[in-house]
Amino acid sequence: MNEPIKNENLVHMIKFLLFSMSAGIIQAITFTLLFEIAKFVYWPSYLIALILSVVWNFTLNRKFTFKSDANVSVAMTKIAIYYLIFTPLSTWWGAALTNIDWNPYLVLFITMFSNLVSEFLVTKYIVYKGQINTALDKMT
Repeated sequence: MNEPIKNENLVHMIKFLLFSMSAGIIQAITFTLLFEIAKFVYWPSYLIALILSVVWNFTLNRKFTFKSDANVSVAMTKIAIYYLIFTPLSTWWGAALTNIDWNPYLVLFITMFSNLVSEFLVTKYIVYKGQINTALDKMT
């Protein structure tokens, strides 16, 4: 594999991880506030927290990780399609697991990890395919 591409992939993974961790903090705090303080059941707590973290993560990764000038509406639509699949599945398995007395926070963090890995792959190889570092090209 070409060394600059290999290094770029590693940089993308690290940046995506760090920004996703900040989104995870937003998701965990929101989930906790809704689940513990507002006394919502699992699924609306999870769903609202997920939406907030997705918007945060998308914005930061578009600008700083992938440095893409891809059309925001098109890129967000591609992410929305991913979440049209991921969200119902993760909401369903989250509710199912918490209904059989799995710890809600364990379920949340397992779900967040599966989201991290799958969203990175979708974002890098589908959403921004051929459009990575294009925001830099316009600056030179």
